[in-house]
Amino acid sequence: MNDLTAIGAALPAGTDATAMDTMPHSIEAEQQLLGAILTNNDVYDRVASLIGPQHFYDPVHGRIFEIAAARIAKNNLASPVTLATFLEDDEGLKELGGPPYLARLAGAAISAFAVRDYAQMIYDLAIRRELIGLGRDIASKAGKVDVASEPKEQIVEAEQALYKLGEQGQTESGFQSFLKAVTDAVNVANAAYQRDGGLAGVSTGLIDMDKKLGGLHRSDLLILAGRPSMGKTSLATNIAFNIAKAYQRGQLPDGSEGAINGGVVGFYSLEMSAEQLAARILSEAAEVPSEQIRKGDMTETEFRRFVEAAKALEACPLYIDDTPALPISQLAARARRLKRTHGLDVLIVDYLQLVRPASAKDSRVNEVSEITQGLKAIAKELDIPVIALSQLSRQVESREDKRPQLSDLRESGSIEQDADVVMFVFREEYYKEREKPGDHDLDKMALWQEEMERLHGRAEVIIGKQRHGPIGTVELSFEGRFTRFGNLVKPWQNTGGDQEF
Repeated sequence: MNDLTAIGAALPAGTDATAMDTMPHSIEAEQQLLGAILTNNDVYDRVASLIGPQHFYDPVHGRIFEIAAARIAKNNLASPVTLATFLEDDEGLKELGGPPYLARLAGAAISAFAVRDYAQMIYDLAIRRELIGLGRDIASKAGKVDVASEPKEQIVEAEQALYKLGEQGQTESGFQSFLKAVTDAVNVANAAYQRDGGLAGVSTGLIDMDKKLGGLHRSDLLILAGRPSMGKTSLATNIAFNIAKAYQRGQLPDGSEGAINGGVVGFYSLEMSAEQLAARILSEAAEVPSEQIRKGDMTETEFRRFVEAAKALEACPLYIDDTPALPISQLAARARRLKRTHGLDVLIVDYLQLVRPASAKDSRVNEVSEITQGLKAIAKELDIPVIALSQLSRQVESREDKRPQLSDLRESGSIEQDADVVMFVFREEYYKEREKPGDHDLDKMALWQEEMERLHGRAEVIIGKQRHGPIGTVELSFEGRFTRFGNLVKPWQNTGGDQEF
C-alpha cells in the first residue's frame, strides 16, 4: 500500500473500527476522483449530477469535494493552493498531513478519463453503506418488542426509508444550503419562463384556473371542498383526465427522464368504485350522459363513440385505487410504490374525511389533523401536488348567500392550516333550482326563469386560500349530463354565448 493510501485509509473520527471495517468503501477511488478534479476543474461537470459530498466515506474527502464544488460553481479555480486557505483549520485534514495532502492528491491522480467510473463506484458504495445501516435499524427495531411500535407501522417506516434511498441516494436529507434552495427556485422560475411565462406547475386543462393557480405546484396540498352535489368528484376526475390525457414523457432540464407535459395520475377513490369512476370519465370523453351508460340506453352512434373513447383512454396513465377506509400510512405507502413502479406526478384523494388515521385519536379534529399533515408530508416527500377533496359543514345551507368560505370546512383549523390552496366548488344553479315558485305566481316564475337562464351551465371555483398567489373566483362551464367542467368563453371572446373550447 502506498503512502497516499495509508494516509487516506484513516478511519473517520469517532467510529468503531471493527464495525467500519465491514462497511464497503474505496479510499483510493475517492482520492483519484478528488485528485482529477483538483488537476482539471472541467472534470467536475461530468460527476456533479451523480455524487455529492454525502457520498464520500471519508468526511475530509466530503469537505474537500464540497469546497471545490462551491468554487467551481462560481467559476473560481479549485486547486490544492486555493483550497488550502479554506481548510487550514480543518482538524480532519491535519490528521492526514494538512494542506500538503491536497498537493499529494493532485499529484497522484492517474487519469481524468476514468473519473465517471470512480464517481459511480463511490455512489454505489455509499448506497451499500446506507442499506447496511438501514438493515441494522430495521433489525434493531424489530428485535425490540414494544407495544407502541406495531409491526405494520415498522413495515411502512422501512418502506419509506427504502423509497427515499432509492430516489435520493440517502435516507435522511437534513439541512440543505441556501445556495441549493435558491438554485431550485431559479430552476422552477426558468421552467415557467420557458413556457412563455406560463405555468410553473402541471396544467389542470382549465385555462382560467391555471392562470389563477399557476398550475398545480410540486409539494403543494390543495383542498377542493364543496357541499354534496356541487360537483367535487366531477371536477377532480376532469382534472385527472386532462392531466393524464396530456401526458408526454421526455428529457427534463436536469437531464433526467420524466413528464414534460401532463403527468401520471394516482386517484384514491374511497367513495366510488373504480368502475363508477371510469364510467364518469368515459361519459365526459364520449359525450354520452352517465345515466345512459349505466343503463346501457345508447344509440348505435353513441355506443360507437363510447367504445372509441374507451380505446383512446386505454393508454392514459391514470391509476385508480378504490380500497375503502384506507389508513393514511397505507395511502402513503401505496403512493410511494406507484411512483417507484409507474411514476407519479399528481395524486388525488376523494375524499379526505373517508381516510382513516393511523391510530384512533381522542377527537375527530385530531384525527383530521393527522390526515391533513400526512397528505402534506406525502406531497413533500414525493415532490408532487396532492389534491384532497373535502366535505363542508351544513352551516352553508342556513345562510342567505350559499357561497362557501374557509370557516365552513369541517374540522377547519387543521385543514385550513396545512393546505397550500383551498378551493370551493359552487353552483348557484343547484340552489336556485330548489327555489322554484308555484305555477300560479307568474311574476315570480318569470324572474326565476330569467335567473335560471343566467346561471345555467355555470359553475364557480372560489379560491379561499392560496399560499403563493391571489385568492378570487374562477368561472367555469358545467355540463351536468356529462359531469364535465370546462373553460367558459367570455362575452367579448364569443358573442354566441357560453360554451367550451
